[in-house]
Amino acid sequence: MGVTGPPGPVMDRDEVDRALARLGSEHEAIETSLLALQDHAGRRLLEGAALTGVTEERWASAEASITLLWTYFDAYTDALRSARDIRSRRRWSSREDLVELTELLRGESVTVAGPAAAAANAPTPTGGGRLSESFSLATLVDRMNELYASSLDMVVAADAVWSALPARIDLLAAELQRTRQLAHSVGVRPGEHPAGDDLERITRTLTSLRERVISDPLAFWVPAQGSSAPGGGRPDTTVYDREARALEDVRREIDAVLTVRQDAEQRLVRLRDVLSRADRTLAEARTARGEVLAKIAATEVPVVSGPPTVLQEQLATAAEYRRHAQWHRLSPLLESLERKAEDELLRARESLTAVTAPLAVRAELRGRLDAYKAKVARHGLAEDPFLIERYDAARRMLWSAPCDLRVAEQAVLRYQQAAAELLAAPRVPEQGGPEDRRGEQRS
Repeated sequence: MGVTGPPGPVMDRDEVDRALARLGSEHEAIETSLLALQDHAGRRLLEGAALTGVTEERWASAEASITLLWTYFDAYTDALRSARDIRSRRRWSSREDLVELTELLRGESVTVAGPAAAAANAPTPTGGGRLSESFSLATLVDRMNELYASSLDMVVAADAVWSALPARIDLLAAELQRTRQLAHSVGVRPGEHPAGDDLERITRTLTSLRERVISDPLAFWVPAQGSSAPGGGRPDTTVYDREARALEDVRREIDAVLTVRQDAEQRLVRLRDVLSRADRTLAEARTARGEVLAKIAATEVPVVSGPPTVLQEQLATAAEYRRHAQWHRLSPLLESLERKAEDELLRARESLTAVTAPLAVRAELRGRLDAYKAKVARHGLAEDPFLIERYDAARRMLWSAPCDLRVAEQAVLRYQQAAAELLAAPRVPEQGGPEDRRGEQRS
């Protein structure tokens, strides 16, 4: 080691003592870290697991790195021990001792066998297949830090995935089992209901997911962007979260089926009532249509269709499902029927409104005619022959059958116009006695 001479100036005793103290502290810290890595729960799990995929590849490299770490550490320990031995020879080290210590502490004085580095895929400064490598203590510490960080990163990542995902998968699987039992009790089974098929698919996915997580945890690890700290990242729960949402959807579907089982009879009674009201409304519309055709002339009256038989057939099917406790089939059928029944009742009401519209127009015209008659009577014009003639003409049209609404409306308008003209005309009192004038004033 002294053949090439010390690297740089020879260290004095104080520098040597400070360097040995610092190296001793580094040695203690490295040893503590290596022992912690050796006892890490993730490392023990990795040693005993049947690994596959990316985890198998990275663990093979990490194992070699950990082995090399101990090799480096042993070499570091030997070099530090040698330096301490040299320093302890004399209280006041000779120049020869200081030269040797300088070479040992600052020079490339630590030799490690080449195959050990190659086994861990550790790069060598010169490349090639050298039988051994030489390091300075500082370089050796840097190399150990790199190997430790990469090994710890792999161990921490695998342990984080194993700590997070399998337990969550097991909890979800337990919830899945309870949901399957509940689904079976209400007839939600694979091949008979979509929710039953979903439960089977979720079961297969969770089983496969757990096997993959156990054998290849690093396949479910997302490293943190821009983080160089060992274990920086998070478990990838994408598949788990998707299946958890799917199970929640199935549970809501089963809850809907359970709700149907509890209030199926009430819902069927309401459906029968809504469809019955729709039928009665359509019957009333058909009767009204006949009345309109008899009483109103020259009017287009829409045709009233009969009640749809398909709804009654579906209602009978729903009652059959209830009798046979086929709740999973009854649930979607009731929801569909309830929408269709409300639509049918609305259609029936619209038909009645459309059919009776001409009668409503006639009633409005009658009311308008009588209102103007009362108005002219309050102004003392009820006995006016012209108004009486026009009123009688309009009244005959509105109270005769069939009534031509267009002609009747024109007659009402003519009466209104005549009344408006008379009401707007100035009143000139006739020449006569006081009694006549008083009569005019009273009118």
